[in-house]
Amino acid sequence: MTPPGHATALWEQESEDAGSPPWFPGPLVRKLLLVAAAAIVLSGALAAWWVSHAIAQDSMDRLVSQQNDEVELVARLLASKIEQSQKVLSTVADSITPEMLDSPASLEWLLQQGLPAVRFFDAMQVARKDGDLRVNLRYGKLAKASDLDPAERDYLVRTLLNGKPLVSGLIGSTAADARVMFTMPLLRAEGRVMGAVAGVLRLQSQGLLPHSLALPERSESRLIVFTRDGVILSHPTLERVLGNVSDEPGLGEVYAQWRSADQPLATGATTQLQGTHVVSLASVPMPQWLVARVSDAQAMLEPLHGAQRRAWWLAAEATGAVCVLAVLAMVWLARPLALLRQRARAVLEAEDREEEGAGEAGADGPWPRSSGEVDDVVRVCARLLESRRLGWRGAQAVERQLQAVLDHVPLGIALTRAEHVEVVSLQACRLLGYTPAQLQGHNLLALLAPQEDGVDVAQRVHAEFAAHGVFDGELPLLRQDGGTLWVRAQGQPVQPGDPARGQVWTLEDCTAEREARLQQAWERTHDPLTQLLDRTEFKRRLQVLLAERAQRGPQQQHPDDGGGVLLFLDLDHFTVVNDVAGRDVGDAVLSHLARLLESEVRQTGWAARLGGDEFAVLLPGATLARGEAVAERLRAAVQAWEPAFQGRSFTLGLSIGLVPLVPGLREVSAVLHAADMACYEAKRAGRNRIHLGEVRALA
Repeated sequence: MTPPGHATALWEQESEDAGSPPWFPGPLVRKLLLVAAAAIVLSGALAAWWVSHAIAQDSMDRLVSQQNDEVELVARLLASKIEQSQKVLSTVADSITPEMLDSPASLEWLLQQGLPAVRFFDAMQVARKDGDLRVNLRYGKLAKASDLDPAERDYLVRTLLNGKPLVSGLIGSTAADARVMFTMPLLRAEGRVMGAVAGVLRLQSQGLLPHSLALPERSESRLIVFTRDGVILSHPTLERVLGNVSDEPGLGEVYAQWRSADQPLATGATTQLQGTHVVSLASVPMPQWLVARVSDAQAMLEPLHGAQRRAWWLAAEATGAVCVLAVLAMVWLARPLALLRQRARAVLEAEDREEEGAGEAGADGPWPRSSGEVDDVVRVCARLLESRRLGWRGAQAVERQLQAVLDHVPLGIALTRAEHVEVVSLQACRLLGYTPAQLQGHNLLALLAPQEDGVDVAQRVHAEFAAHGVFDGELPLLRQDGGTLWVRAQGQPVQPGDPARGQVWTLEDCTAEREARLQQAWERTHDPLTQLLDRTEFKRRLQVLLAERAQRGPQQQHPDDGGGVLLFLDLDHFTVVNDVAGRDVGDAVLSHLARLLESEVRQTGWAARLGGDEFAVLLPGATLARGEAVAERLRAAVQAWEPAFQGRSFTLGLSIGLVPLVPGLREVSAVLHAADMACYEAKRAGRNRIHLGEVRALA
């Protein structure tokens, strides 16, 4: 590290720009500004490229707009043709009466001579409700019913069944025979279907898609009409009619993308660039046709390409020259910064290699000099190096003090990060039979002893941390000699809400206590779920306490001692946990609450489970103020605790009835009843609060 005297000398050196105003930029910044100004002047040479690019973009926008308007116009024209055909067919349908369906002669006369609108269609059929084909008129001549194409008969039957007008798909297998069928139901006055009429138009007829609709084929543009299934209906090249649109350059790719996306027919026109083609699409909704204009963008913009290429070359040469000059200038100007970076790296590498007290060796050698910002940074670096050395020495002193504390504290303490031990006390090492060096870096949960009942203790620890953010319980640990040590372990994060910062564990030997609990006498007086006193044992201890107080009398009580406090606790909203998450989760919540109570009153009183979600805490020597403080801590802890199970969290509360044990009390039932009533008043007042009750003294 840099010696303090050297760092101070560097810090006290005056800058060459000390007399400049505060807003005035430093020397290095001024040089960079000059380079930027030169680059801006040189960028004027790129104006030609921007102009040519803007012209090309404007030409492309005009092409897109023109194509959009054209295909949308053609689509509207086709839609109007379809609508006109349906209106003509509706006129024919309105002219057919129920009597005509039973009189083929009058129906034939109407279609052949009496109704001019019939001549709009190339073929027309009329069928009754029972499916009997009454008239089959093709190109002005009557034909047999058996000559009707099965596909046409199918559309007539669908209209009879559904009672709705239809526009068929493409019928026919050749361009000359391709046709489209329009159907219209014949309705009685009351709205019942009495038959159906159909009109047929050839695909290339004037009423539908005459060949003049597709302009003569040009190398740079094609107008194509095709079905949703990709069958071409109109094309500048007649041989392509009834072909597949997938074979069309540019359009085939756009059609494939549209089919793979399974998109509905869009309203209006859309345009996209596919390779060298500009493809515009518009839909004709009723027959589900599409109109496309495919243009070769390269051919249409060829006149602009020559000028654009020349602009590109000029822009490339100008950009290259500017880049070279700017890079050379900035490299030359930034050389002091590069030397400063190299010098700083050398200092850091020297500090990593050297031990305590040898830091000055890494600070030897000259620092780069350059008037302005570099000198300022050098002075700051020197000061930081000195501060770092002092801070490192202070950290070493704190570490030695901490280790001294850990060596003498009579409690097992371990600090873990990612479950691996980083710091451990001597007491923890003695409990487990290891040396500190053996435990450091060891996975703490890997020391858990396997259980005969197959319970995964490590998984339980993880679940407790996930649900409550802390762990408080008993754990079996393997000693180095192979024995099992039961400890009461409390684990809390170093920083709440940030488990990555590590956990602090306290370990207390509870092997003897656990053995005692396993005895039959312990089981008779404790609740098996929460391991707290049960109701009977709690009442017995309370009775003993009241009897002792009565024998001792008020005059024998120390003036500084409190008479004692009884807390009656009821867990708010516990039924929600049971109903939503199940009894197993409810039992886990009760067990965690029991640990909270036990940790709070372990040294000053007793905690018991009276039944269900009702608990009691007895503080024999506590004053009223002490009892209220304990009750408030318990209430706040439960309010801040949000247990989480399977991704769902629950909000709980604690209603507490508090009764002071005044002199003269003898009846346990009266005390418990008063505490229960106080808890009831707390719930009635809104839950999650403390209510002070009172027991009348008995003589």
